[in-house]
Amino acid sequence: MKKIASKSNWIRSIVVIAGFAILIAMDWSMYQRDASKTPIPPTPTYRAAYHFTVPDKWKNDPQRPIYMDGQYHYYYLYNRDYPEKNGTEWRHATSTDLVHWQDEGVSIPKYTNPNGDPWSGSVVIDDNNSAGFGKGALVAIVTQPSADGGKQEQFLWYSIDKGKTFTSYGDTPVMANPGTKDFRDPKIIRDMHSDKWIMVMAEGTKIGFYESDNLKKWRYMSGFSTENIGLVECPDLYQMRADDGNYKWILGASANGKSTGEPNTYAYWTGNFDGNHFSPDHSKPEWLDYGFDWYGAVTFEEGKGSDKYSHRYALAWMNNWDYANNTPTLKEGFNGMDSVVRQIRLKHVDGLGYHLVSQPVKALNQLPTSMESFEQIKVNGTHTLPVKAEAYQLEADISWSTIENVGLRLRESKDGKRHADVGVSLEGQYSYVNRAYTGQPDQSRAYIESKAPFDVNQRNVHLKILVDKTSIEVFVDDGAVVHSSLIFPRLDDQGITLFTTGGTAIFKNVVISNFIVK
Repeated sequence: MKKIASKSNWIRSIVVIAGFAILIAMDWSMYQRDASKTPIPPTPTYRAAYHFTVPDKWKNDPQRPIYMDGQYHYYYLYNRDYPEKNGTEWRHATSTDLVHWQDEGVSIPKYTNPNGDPWSGSVVIDDNNSAGFGKGALVAIVTQPSADGGKQEQFLWYSIDKGKTFTSYGDTPVMANPGTKDFRDPKIIRDMHSDKWIMVMAEGTKIGFYESDNLKKWRYMSGFSTENIGLVECPDLYQMRADDGNYKWILGASANGKSTGEPNTYAYWTGNFDGNHFSPDHSKPEWLDYGFDWYGAVTFEEGKGSDKYSHRYALAWMNNWDYANNTPTLKEGFNGMDSVVRQIRLKHVDGLGYHLVSQPVKALNQLPTSMESFEQIKVNGTHTLPVKAEAYQLEADISWSTIENVGLRLRESKDGKRHADVGVSLEGQYSYVNRAYTGQPDQSRAYIESKAPFDVNQRNVHLKILVDKTSIEVFVDDGAVVHSSLIFPRLDDQGITLFTTGGTAIFKNVVISNFIVK
């Protein structure tokens, strides 16, 4: 009996162990199935949440977008060999709302003819077949360093497949270099009044004006000389209707006003253009942005509406040649971002004349957001909001009676030591963005705080601020002044603090829209 009982106990032990093994296997299988359903947290990245960024490698100058078949077609300078080799080509992206972009690949490749790589230029839709490539063909006039000693000359490329690919018209320039070192960045418009093509060209410190009937043969008309803004690049010419009903022409260019304490962004003059000459209202330019990183800007027409003069759009490369290769995104294999697209309007101010105002494109409001709002906060010193945000829009109305400085600390660290500051110095009479206390690209620290004049007689300001992974864009008083600059905060620096010095301020209607971008 003992042997039989012992054998029975042994058998029962085997059965129990086998049962546990089956249960463990079932639990592990269920765990594996559940684990496969658990979303993997995304890898932290410095790629912008809602700004246009190059898919890989490098981008710089935007080319003016055109609207065709329900889409905006955008080309930009791209270097597939960055950072090992140089040379740009035209890469193509499309959008229906100027916020979401679809990459379409390279349309004008580099080093495919004896004249080197394609640089900046502009593309137009030839609706009347003036160039002979077919009605509706796309024609691009592009600067290339020609085989004739690397001179900057203009070459024609055309597309008959809706802008997917462009064909070189030939190895001979349609505009030979007239004997100047700088001769680049042609911008073409159709002048409806004179029924001809008009081109503006960057020629050192001068902007040249040219005309053509067929986009192939160009005639020089006149020149507009600039002063104290260095070499001009990426010129621009367009007409707008101001809020008082008057029509004005605007001549713009990317320029460098650092020698006189002016910005290094987009300078512009309002005035009149008679089809041959531009006459400015004032000799000194105004600036469309006071930040450090809004360069190579282009403006373009609304594609969907019939009113081409009440407003335009604008975008720029968010970088600066003084530190263009200093960005944390290089570790992720890309370097290149644009500003948000803005809507610009022309406003008349009594006693001051005409100037452009900017607002972020309205389609940004269609992005899904989580929202936090505060009706009124009285601040004397500092007040940290119970909000964490990484990519967002913040709006606030700020008022005061007597104060020295007022603003917000954004992308702030938990210990309060790191932050980007936005505000108004009543003591200094300027609005500003200060990136001294956060990561930023200028290792020389020469470009730390951007400033724009502020009227201290007013005792309030409205701020609309766009913050992304590596950028900040501040629209002051409905976009009368804008600051656009790169910042490189740590990804977990997400605090927001209101602050004042020398008095009390009231922050009203503080709304933080945290963009939820998949």
